[in-house]
Amino acid sequence: MPDPPDRRGRLVVISGPAGSGKTTLVRRLIQRPDLRLVVSISATTRSPRPGEVHGRDYYFYSRDEFEAIRGDLLESAEVHGNHYGTPSAPVRRAIEQGTCVALVIDVQGGFQVREKFPDALLVFIQIPGLDVLEERLRARGTDSPETIEMRLGNARRELELAARYDCQVVNEDLDRTVEQLAAILNRNGCGA
Repeated sequence: MPDPPDRRGRLVVISGPAGSGKTTLVRRLIQRPDLRLVVSISATTRSPRPGEVHGRDYYFYSRDEFEAIRGDLLESAEVHGNHYGTPSAPVRRAIEQGTCVALVIDVQGGFQVREKFPDALLVFIQIPGLDVLEERLRARGTDSPETIEMRLGNARRELELAARYDCQVVNEDLDRTVEQLAAILNRNGCGA
C-alpha cells in the first residue's frame, strides 16, 4: 500500500471579543479525533489567571523579556494594555509536519498573520449581543469593572472588523458552535 500523499497543515486564526468563548471552543476542537489540530501557545506580558500555567496556557514574560523575543514572533499586538505574540518556530514546524495550528488571537494579530500566511483561514467568533458578552465577562469573575468596560469597548471595534474574516460563527450554543467549527475546519484541509 503506498504512503499517503504529503499534506501540509494550515494556519487557522480564531478571533473574537474577550468572552466570546474562543479558548473554550478551541479546547473542544483539539480533542476531536476527526481533526488534525493543535493550538499554538502565545506569549504575553499579562499576569496569569488562576489555574493558568507557563508553557501550557501561555508563555508569561515581563515586558523586557517580551521585547527580547519580539523578532521571533509571527505576530504581536498590544491588547488591553498587555503585549501578546505568537512564537513562529513551533507553528511553522507543525504546519510542515501536516498539522493545522489554531492561533487564538485578536483581530490585529489576525491581520498580521494574513500578511505572512495569505492562505491562513481566519474565523471570527461572534457573540449573540453585547449584553450577553457583558454578562459572560462579569460571570468569569476575573476582571475589574474598569477592565470589563475596556473589553466591551474593544469588542465594539472588533465586531466592526469581523467582515474581513473568511467566516463568522455565532457562539450562542457551545455544542452547536463546536460542530459548525469542526465542519469548517474539515472543509478547509484540517480533517484527520
